[in-house]
Amino acid sequence: MIKTAEEQALMRASGRLLAQVFDALDERSLEGMSTLQVNDWVERFIVDQLHARPASKGQYGFAYVLNSSIDNVVCHGVPSPDVILRSGSIVNLDITLEKDGYIADSSKTYLIGEVDYAAKRLVRVTREAMWKGIGVVRPGATLGDIGFAIQQHAKAHGYSVVREFCGHGIGQEMHEEPQVLHYGRRGDGLELEEGMTFTIEPMINQGRAAIDISDDGWTVTTRDGKLSAQAEHTVLVTADGVEVLTLRGGERLPD
Repeated sequence: MIKTAEEQALMRASGRLLAQVFDALDERSLEGMSTLQVNDWVERFIVDQLHARPASKGQYGFAYVLNSSIDNVVCHGVPSPDVILRSGSIVNLDITLEKDGYIADSSKTYLIGEVDYAAKRLVRVTREAMWKGIGVVRPGATLGDIGFAIQQHAKAHGYSVVREFCGHGIGQEMHEEPQVLHYGRRGDGLELEEGMTFTIEPMINQGRAAIDISDDGWTVTTRDGKLSAQAEHTVLVTADGVEVLTLRGGERLPD
């Protein structure tokens, strides 16, 4: 669970490469692409440009390099040639990358074309909720502090937090201890220590928190059909706070 200085350096390198994937996606127009086309483009970029490995491909039998979760899909959306990104939709792209044996994990919810205010607001508040959770990370804080910060921000804006899925420790394995819940009480749970690496990845729903899992065994949707958004970064607990290992161009820790 605790990473050595050498392991932290390797995690940092993987995180920087994954940030480059999102920076490159930011420069593309996703409208009109199928989710499988996005998947294939990301795979080529990771393999050919970054000389790294898409860590999700083959994990738990998953055949793709990313999850593409559109509108009311909470998470684990499966890329398809038949699903086209059309104006007015939101899509979360959840991507992992492994370099020299260490894995980074991050996601971003993109606005496709002209998106209405309600969808933009959900995406913005979800991103803010993630940063609220990241902002409390430091030695001596607890996992409950992270969950509380996220839950309070979502609730204050009238949204609900999905409870069935959570952040996780990460390193040589995609999913390590601890589990990082996106709800909780201050002071509860594991105390954070310098050298821990984990993801913070809240899934926030417009309506109720209830979800369903589709027949494909992967795709998770909101039960009430309303929108869901997600934001995710991989973080490192430092001696005096937190370092976001997957920080992208133009991003910075909130004051």
